[in-house]
Amino acid sequence: MHSQAELGGQADGEAMSITNWDEIRTAFHVARIGTVSGAAEALGVHHSTVIRHVDALEGRMGVRLFQRHARGYTPTEAGADLLRVAQATEDQFTQLSGRIRGAGESVAGELVITSLATFSALLTPILVKFQARHPGLVVRSLTSERLYRLQYGEAHVAIRAGAASEEPDNVVQPFGEAHFALYATRDYLERRGMPESDADLATHDFIVHDNPETPAPFYRWLHETVPAERLVFRATDDRVLRDAVEAGAGIGFISTHDAPPGETLVRVMAPRPEWTAHFWLVTHMDLHRTTKVQSFLAFLKSEAKGWSNFEVE
Repeated sequence: MHSQAELGGQADGEAMSITNWDEIRTAFHVARIGTVSGAAEALGVHHSTVIRHVDALEGRMGVRLFQRHARGYTPTEAGADLLRVAQATEDQFTQLSGRIRGAGESVAGELVITSLATFSALLTPILVKFQARHPGLVVRSLTSERLYRLQYGEAHVAIRAGAASEEPDNVVQPFGEAHFALYATRDYLERRGMPESDADLATHDFIVHDNPETPAPFYRWLHETVPAERLVFRATDDRVLRDAVEAGAGIGFISTHDAPPGETLVRVMAPRPEWTAHFWLVTHMDLHRTTKVQSFLAFLKSEAKGWSNFEVE
Protein backbone atom coordinates (compact mmCIF):
# COMPACT_ATOMS: atom_id res chain seq x y z
CA MET A 1 0.00 0.00 0.00
CA HIS A 2 1.29 3.44 -0.91
CA SER A 3 1.36 6.12 1.75
CA GLN A 4 -0.04 9.63 1.41
CA ALA A 5 3.55 10.86 1.29
CA GLU A 6 4.19 8.64 -1.72
CA LEU A 7 1.07 10.04 -3.41
CA GLY A 8 2.15 13.55 -2.58
CA GLY A 9 5.58 12.88 -4.07
CA GLN A 10 3.98 11.76 -7.28
CA ALA A 11 1.67 14.77 -7.24
CA ASP A 12 4.67 17.08 -7.37
CA GLY A 13 5.60 15.57 -10.72
CA GLU A 14 3.44 13.52 -13.00
CA ALA A 15 0.08 13.90 -11.22
CA MET A 16 0.16 17.67 -11.41
CA SER A 17 0.14 17.43 -15.19
CA ILE A 18 -3.04 15.34 -15.39
CA THR A 19 -5.44 16.80 -17.93
CA ASN A 20 -7.82 13.88 -18.49
CA TRP A 21 -10.48 14.71 -15.92
CA ASP A 22 -12.75 11.95 -17.24
CA GLU A 23 -10.35 9.45 -15.68
CA ILE A 24 -10.51 11.20 -12.29
CA ARG A 25 -14.28 11.34 -12.46
CA THR A 26 -14.40 7.63 -13.28
CA ALA A 27 -12.08 6.73 -10.41
CA PHE A 28 -14.19 8.84 -8.06
CA HIS A 29 -17.30 6.85 -8.93
CA VAL A 30 -15.43 3.57 -8.52
CA ALA A 31 -14.21 4.66 -5.08
CA ARG A 32 -17.68 5.86 -4.09
CA ILE A 33 -19.64 2.82 -5.34
CA GLY A 34 -17.01 0.13 -4.93
CA THR A 35 -17.60 -1.79 -8.17
CA VAL A 36 -16.74 -1.34 -11.81
CA SER A 37 -20.24 -2.28 -12.92
CA GLY A 38 -21.83 0.23 -10.52
CA ALA A 39 -19.56 3.03 -11.69
CA ALA A 40 -20.24 2.14 -15.34
CA GLU A 41 -24.00 2.33 -14.74
CA ALA A 42 -23.72 5.65 -12.92
CA LEU A 43 -21.60 7.13 -15.72
CA GLY A 44 -23.54 5.56 -18.56
CA VAL A 45 -20.48 3.91 -20.09
CA HIS A 46 -19.26 0.34 -20.72
CA HIS A 47 -17.46 -1.39 -17.85
CA SER A 48 -14.35 -1.74 -20.03
CA THR A 49 -14.19 2.06 -20.22
CA VAL A 50 -14.16 2.26 -16.44
CA ILE A 51 -11.33 -0.26 -16.17
CA ARG A 52 -9.35 1.53 -18.88
CA HIS A 53 -9.76 4.92 -17.16
CA VAL A 54 -8.69 3.59 -13.76
CA ASP A 55 -5.68 1.73 -15.19
CA ALA A 56 -4.62 4.79 -17.19
CA LEU A 57 -4.95 7.08 -14.16
CA GLU A 58 -2.92 4.75 -11.95
CA GLY A 59 -0.28 4.46 -14.62
CA ARG A 60 -0.08 8.22 -15.07
CA MET A 61 0.14 8.87 -11.32
CA GLY A 62 2.47 5.94 -10.66
CA VAL A 63 0.45 4.76 -7.68
CA ARG A 64 -2.22 2.12 -7.10
CA LEU A 65 -5.54 3.71 -6.20
CA PHE A 66 -7.54 0.51 -5.59
CA GLN A 67 -7.14 -2.99 -4.21
CA ARG A 68 -8.92 -5.41 -6.56
CA HIS A 69 -10.81 -8.31 -5.03
CA ALA A 70 -13.76 -10.55 -5.77
CA ARG A 71 -16.30 -8.17 -4.21
CA GLY A 72 -15.05 -5.14 -6.13
CA TYR A 73 -12.59 -2.30 -5.69
CA THR A 74 -11.44 -0.91 -2.33
CA PRO A 75 -9.60 2.42 -2.28
CA THR A 76 -6.01 2.42 -1.08
CA GLU A 77 -4.81 5.26 1.08
CA ALA A 78 -4.00 7.15 -2.09
CA GLY A 79 -7.43 6.28 -3.50
CA ALA A 80 -9.10 7.55 -0.35
CA ASP A 81 -7.24 10.85 -0.77
CA LEU A 82 -8.50 11.05 -4.34
CA LEU A 83 -12.04 10.31 -3.16
CA ARG A 84 -11.97 13.19 -0.64
CA VAL A 85 -10.63 15.71 -3.15
CA ALA A 86 -13.03 14.57 -5.88
CA GLN A 87 -15.99 14.68 -3.47
CA ALA A 88 -15.15 18.26 -2.48
CA THR A 89 -14.85 19.22 -6.15
CA GLU A 90 -18.19 17.62 -7.02
CA ASP A 91 -19.85 19.43 -4.11
CA GLN A 92 -18.47 22.75 -5.34
CA PHE A 93 -19.76 22.10 -8.85
CA THR A 94 -23.17 21.16 -7.44
CA GLN A 95 -23.30 24.43 -5.50
CA LEU A 96 -22.19 26.38 -8.57
CA SER A 97 -24.84 24.67 -10.69
CA GLY A 98 -27.47 25.59 -8.13
CA ARG A 99 -26.41 29.24 -8.13
CA ILE A 100 -26.46 29.36 -11.93
CA ARG A 101 -29.91 27.77 -12.07
CA GLY A 102 -31.11 30.15 -9.38
CA ALA A 103 -29.87 33.14 -11.37
CA GLY A 104 -31.76 31.86 -14.41
CA GLU A 105 -34.94 31.49 -12.34
CA SER A 106 -34.91 35.01 -10.86
CA VAL A 107 -35.57 38.49 -12.20
CA ALA A 108 -32.35 40.11 -11.04
CA GLY A 109 -28.97 41.23 -12.34
CA GLU A 110 -28.86 43.04 -15.68
CA LEU A 111 -31.64 43.19 -18.25
CA VAL A 112 -30.28 44.54 -21.55
CA ILE A 113 -32.84 45.77 -24.09
CA THR A 114 -31.89 47.14 -27.49
CA SER A 115 -34.26 49.17 -29.65
CA LEU A 116 -34.47 52.19 -31.90
CA ALA A 117 -34.39 55.60 -30.25
CA THR A 118 -37.77 56.43 -31.76
CA PHE A 119 -39.27 53.83 -29.42
CA SER A 120 -37.99 55.52 -26.29
CA ALA A 121 -41.13 57.51 -25.45
CA LEU A 122 -43.16 54.29 -25.41
CA LEU A 123 -40.60 51.82 -24.11
CA THR A 124 -38.83 53.74 -21.35
CA PRO A 125 -41.89 54.08 -19.05
CA ILE A 126 -42.40 50.31 -19.32
CA LEU A 127 -38.77 49.63 -18.44
CA VAL A 128 -39.04 51.94 -15.43
CA LYS A 129 -42.21 50.20 -14.23
CA PHE A 130 -40.70 46.74 -14.73
CA GLN A 131 -37.56 47.67 -12.80
CA ALA A 132 -39.68 49.07 -9.97
CA ARG A 133 -41.37 45.68 -9.65
CA HIS A 134 -38.00 43.94 -9.46
CA PRO A 135 -35.66 46.01 -7.24
CA GLY A 136 -32.78 43.59 -7.82
CA LEU A 137 -32.81 44.39 -11.52
CA VAL A 138 -30.51 46.77 -13.38
CA VAL A 139 -32.00 47.88 -16.72
CA ARG A 140 -29.75 48.82 -19.63
CA SER A 141 -31.57 50.36 -22.58
CA LEU A 142 -29.37 50.52 -25.68
CA THR A 143 -30.76 52.66 -28.51
CA SER A 144 -28.83 52.15 -31.69
CA GLU A 145 -29.23 51.01 -35.26
CA ARG A 146 -26.43 48.57 -34.65
CA LEU A 147 -27.61 44.96 -34.54
CA TYR A 148 -26.39 43.75 -31.17
CA ARG A 149 -25.16 40.17 -31.29
CA LEU A 150 -27.58 38.21 -29.18
CA GLN A 151 -25.52 35.05 -29.65
CA TYR A 152 -22.69 36.73 -27.73
CA GLY A 153 -24.96 37.91 -24.93
CA GLU A 154 -24.81 41.59 -25.92
CA ALA A 155 -28.56 41.93 -25.22
CA HIS A 156 -31.36 39.86 -23.72
CA VAL A 157 -34.15 41.26 -25.91
CA ALA A 158 -33.97 43.20 -29.18
CA ILE A 159 -36.89 45.20 -30.59
CA ARG A 160 -36.17 45.38 -34.31
CA ALA A 161 -37.90 46.90 -37.30
CA GLY A 162 -38.01 45.70 -40.89
CA ALA A 163 -37.77 42.10 -42.01
CA ALA A 164 -37.76 39.30 -39.44
CA SER A 165 -34.37 38.06 -38.31
CA GLU A 166 -33.28 34.88 -40.07
CA GLU A 167 -30.55 33.91 -37.60
CA PRO A 168 -31.17 30.20 -36.89
CA ASP A 169 -30.49 30.52 -33.14
CA ASN A 170 -32.82 33.47 -32.62
CA VAL A 171 -36.41 33.28 -31.42
CA VAL A 172 -38.39 35.84 -33.41
CA GLN A 173 -41.90 36.96 -32.44
CA PRO A 174 -44.06 39.53 -34.24
CA PHE A 175 -44.56 42.49 -31.93
CA GLY A 176 -46.70 44.94 -33.84
CA GLU A 177 -46.72 47.63 -36.46
CA ALA A 178 -46.40 51.39 -36.37
CA HIS A 179 -47.75 53.92 -38.85
CA PHE A 180 -45.88 56.94 -40.14
CA ALA A 181 -47.05 60.16 -41.77
CA LEU A 182 -45.33 63.15 -43.33
CA TYR A 183 -45.11 66.34 -41.26
CA ALA A 184 -43.74 69.85 -41.66
CA THR A 185 -43.83 73.06 -39.65
CA ARG A 186 -46.45 75.69 -40.35
CA ASP A 187 -43.69 78.17 -41.21
CA TYR A 188 -42.24 75.80 -43.83
CA LEU A 189 -45.64 75.23 -45.44
CA GLU A 190 -46.39 78.97 -45.50
CA ARG A 191 -43.15 79.51 -47.40
CA ARG A 192 -43.30 76.51 -49.75
CA GLY A 193 -46.98 75.61 -49.95
CA MET A 194 -48.82 72.39 -49.12
CA PRO A 195 -48.15 69.53 -51.59
CA GLU A 196 -51.40 68.17 -52.97
CA SER A 197 -50.04 65.04 -54.67
CA ASP A 198 -46.92 62.92 -55.00
CA ALA A 199 -46.00 64.90 -58.09
CA ASP A 200 -45.78 68.07 -55.98
CA LEU A 201 -43.14 66.49 -53.73
CA ALA A 202 -40.42 67.10 -56.31
CA THR A 203 -40.51 70.81 -55.46
CA HIS A 204 -40.10 70.34 -51.68
CA ASP A 205 -37.22 69.68 -49.31
CA PHE A 206 -37.10 66.49 -47.27
CA ILE A 207 -35.46 65.09 -44.16
CA VAL A 208 -34.39 61.49 -44.71
CA HIS A 209 -32.23 58.75 -43.27
CA ASP A 210 -28.70 58.91 -44.63
CA ASN A 211 -28.63 55.20 -45.48
CA PRO A 212 -30.67 54.45 -48.62
CA GLU A 213 -30.66 50.77 -47.56
CA THR A 214 -32.33 51.51 -44.22
CA PRO A 215 -34.90 48.85 -43.25
CA ALA A 216 -37.50 51.56 -42.57
CA PRO A 217 -40.00 51.25 -45.47
CA PHE A 218 -41.03 54.92 -45.38
CA TYR A 219 -37.44 56.15 -45.79
CA ARG A 220 -36.84 53.66 -48.60
CA TRP A 221 -39.96 55.08 -50.24
CA LEU A 222 -38.55 58.61 -50.00
CA HIS A 223 -35.22 57.56 -51.49
CA GLU A 224 -37.06 55.90 -54.39
CA THR A 225 -39.71 58.59 -54.93
CA VAL A 226 -38.10 61.97 -54.37
CA PRO A 227 -35.20 63.31 -56.48
CA ALA A 228 -31.89 62.99 -54.64
CA GLU A 229 -31.29 66.76 -54.76
CA ARG A 230 -34.50 67.29 -52.73
CA LEU A 231 -33.22 65.15 -49.84
CA VAL A 232 -31.54 68.14 -48.27
CA PHE A 233 -31.13 67.02 -44.66
CA ARG A 234 -29.85 63.55 -43.84
CA ALA A 235 -28.99 61.90 -40.54
CA THR A 236 -28.67 58.47 -38.96
CA ASP A 237 -30.34 59.15 -35.60
CA ASP A 238 -34.14 59.27 -35.32
CA ARG A 239 -33.97 62.07 -32.76
CA VAL A 240 -31.90 64.22 -35.12
CA LEU A 241 -34.30 63.53 -37.99
CA ARG A 242 -37.26 64.62 -35.91
CA ASP A 243 -35.43 67.69 -34.63
CA ALA A 244 -34.75 68.69 -38.24
CA VAL A 245 -38.48 68.48 -39.07
CA GLU A 246 -39.36 70.60 -36.03
CA ALA A 247 -36.63 73.10 -36.96
CA GLY A 248 -38.23 73.64 -40.37
CA ALA A 249 -35.59 71.97 -42.57
CA GLY A 250 -38.30 70.38 -44.69
CA ILE A 251 -40.89 67.62 -44.72
CA GLY A 252 -40.19 64.43 -42.79
CA PHE A 253 -41.69 61.27 -41.38
CA ILE A 254 -42.85 61.02 -37.77
CA SER A 255 -44.69 58.05 -36.29
CA THR A 256 -48.34 58.66 -35.49
CA HIS A 257 -47.83 57.43 -31.93
CA ASP A 258 -45.14 60.06 -31.45
CA ALA A 259 -46.69 62.94 -33.38
CA PRO A 260 -47.07 66.19 -31.38
CA PRO A 261 -50.19 68.35 -31.23
CA GLY A 262 -50.83 70.44 -34.32
CA GLU A 263 -49.67 73.76 -32.89
CA THR A 264 -46.21 73.56 -34.48
CA LEU A 265 -46.29 70.67 -36.91
CA VAL A 266 -48.87 69.97 -39.59
CA ARG A 267 -49.61 66.58 -41.14
CA VAL A 268 -48.77 66.84 -44.83
CA MET A 269 -49.77 63.33 -45.88
CA ALA A 270 -51.65 60.64 -43.96
CA PRO A 271 -50.13 57.18 -43.30
CA ARG A 272 -50.03 54.71 -46.16
CA PRO A 273 -49.79 50.90 -46.05
CA GLU A 274 -46.41 50.95 -47.79
CA TRP A 275 -45.04 53.18 -45.03
CA THR A 276 -46.03 50.80 -42.22
CA ALA A 277 -43.11 49.55 -40.11
CA HIS A 278 -43.25 46.03 -38.70
CA PHE A 279 -41.54 45.35 -35.39
CA TRP A 280 -40.21 42.11 -33.94
CA LEU A 281 -39.14 40.85 -30.54
CA VAL A 282 -35.90 38.91 -30.93
CA THR A 283 -34.21 36.79 -28.28
CA HIS A 284 -31.51 34.13 -28.41
CA MET A 285 -32.63 30.57 -27.83
CA ASP A 286 -30.19 30.15 -24.91
CA LEU A 287 -31.87 32.97 -22.94
CA HIS A 288 -35.39 32.90 -24.31
CA ARG A 289 -36.79 30.54 -21.66
CA THR A 290 -35.15 32.17 -18.64
CA THR A 291 -37.52 33.60 -16.06
CA LYS A 292 -36.09 37.10 -16.51
CA VAL A 293 -36.63 37.24 -20.26
CA GLN A 294 -40.05 35.57 -20.16
CA SER A 295 -41.22 37.90 -17.38
CA PHE A 296 -40.15 40.97 -19.32
CA LEU A 297 -41.65 39.81 -22.61
CA ALA A 298 -45.01 39.10 -20.96
CA PHE A 299 -44.94 42.48 -19.19
CA LEU A 300 -43.97 44.35 -22.37
CA LYS A 301 -46.72 42.75 -24.46
CA SER A 302 -49.32 43.49 -21.80
CA GLU A 303 -48.29 47.13 -21.40
CA ALA A 304 -47.94 47.72 -25.14
CA LYS A 305 -51.63 46.97 -25.64
CA GLY A 306 -52.27 50.41 -24.23
CA TRP A 307 -50.15 52.18 -26.82
CA SER A 308 -52.14 54.39 -29.16
CA ASN A 309 -51.51 54.16 -32.89
CA PHE A 310 -49.44 51.00 -32.44
CA GLU A 311 -51.04 47.71 -33.35
CA VAL A 312 -49.72 44.96 -31.07
CA GLU A 313 -49.82 41.47 -32.60
